[in-house]
Amino acid sequence: MDIEGYAKKGLRKNEPELEKKLTTRILEVKDTDPEHARKLAQATLTEARATLELEGDVLEPTVSGVTMGDFGVGSRGLGDFYTHEKIAEVIGKTKAIVDTTHLDDSGVIKTDGGEYIILTVDGMHSRLSDYSFLAGFHVARAALRDIYVMGARPVAMLSDIHVADDGDVGKIFDHIAGITAVSELSGIPLITGSTLRIGGDMVIGERMTGGVGAVGVATDLTSREQTRVGDVILMTEGAGGGTVSTTALYYGMHDVVDETINIKFLEACEKLLDSGLVKHIHAMTDVTNGGIRGDAKEISRTAGVKLVFEEKEMKKLVNAVVYDMLESLEIDYLGVSLDALLIIAPEEYAEDIMKTVRSANVDITVIGKVVEGTGAELIIDGTAKDFTPRFRESAYTPIKKMIGDENPRDFDEMKKAIDNAAIKATEKKSRVIEMVKRK
Repeated sequence: MDIEGYAKKGLRKNEPELEKKLTTRILEVKDTDPEHARKLAQATLTEARATLELEGDVLEPTVSGVTMGDFGVGSRGLGDFYTHEKIAEVIGKTKAIVDTTHLDDSGVIKTDGGEYIILTVDGMHSRLSDYSFLAGFHVARAALRDIYVMGARPVAMLSDIHVADDGDVGKIFDHIAGITAVSELSGIPLITGSTLRIGGDMVIGERMTGGVGAVGVATDLTSREQTRVGDVILMTEGAGGGTVSTTALYYGMHDVVDETINIKFLEACEKLLDSGLVKHIHAMTDVTNGGIRGDAKEISRTAGVKLVFEEKEMKKLVNAVVYDMLESLEIDYLGVSLDALLIIAPEEYAEDIMKTVRSANVDITVIGKVVEGTGAELIIDGTAKDFTPRFRESAYTPIKKMIGDENPRDFDEMKKAIDNAAIKATEKKSRVIEMVKRK
């Protein structure tokens, strides 16, 4: 619970008996005596009043009037993709070889010696807060995947963990153990990190969040913008990661979680790197953000091409246990993270690529092709179907099903507000930079 946020909301609404209400809320969450809770409420209100109205570029927040939940930020759908495009605009064009404007899995810079340095960071799945080992395992694996799909070999990882005030310290160790299980299996060391509380004293409860970053090196790149008309699309088998684990946990199908505990993706990539075939591959990505629907949209936009997929071929590559669970829950497997490897390459190299990946005991097949045009198309029983992502990724927990994945009626109005906020933030950045230069 964010007691600072509760206090500020109450002050703005002139809530009567706010100190008493906040004390009650604190006692509902925190195991403490009433007097301590009252003093904590008083101190919170003192700080909240002092920071309620601020002025100046550095202190005044940029407000869009649109909440993260309403716009679907983090939900791997249209709202989330749109927000990331705006993030790229606020950052602006950089000197990097691959930056946020490319909507790729990682960023890339080139050294004076001609070597590529690849950097990425992944946040742990927010619903795995109570399962810190599992959260660590899957976020570490995700970070390494994002390095591999750039045609690079990971060399190190870093972690960032935030645990709320009442969280058990053991969560930190469990999370690190999950990360380093992947580290030891893959041979990629975890070498540094940060550990903090969420919001200091102002967030009570046991919630945990964090992320894992990774750095890699390469001599050849496989960024999405290199996708070409005439290429074929290949995909490896996938059993999911954090998303599938979350589905299994919150629908009481706990045994399915074990299907996600593997490093097949990483092993397949190592085989490709060792084989030297990476230099013939145009693009690679991991099937995560909004499933294949989301990946197809991003690749099409970045490379200016159309992607055509054969649904019957994709279905074969989904872990049978995972597929049965998703089917039984009426969850679209094409709209969730499968943690499969998507490879786009000239057709003449397809057989060699598949042979190499299969040598790692990982299944792979051709699932589509790249043609002229824009967007993506899904072929089901010979009929072409629309393959655009929904407003949110497939609803894979009871709460997500309740919220739904359809576009809100005021989506275009929200986009305008988001546009305005991005412009304001960019202008603020420019003003602050000029201020610093004048000092």
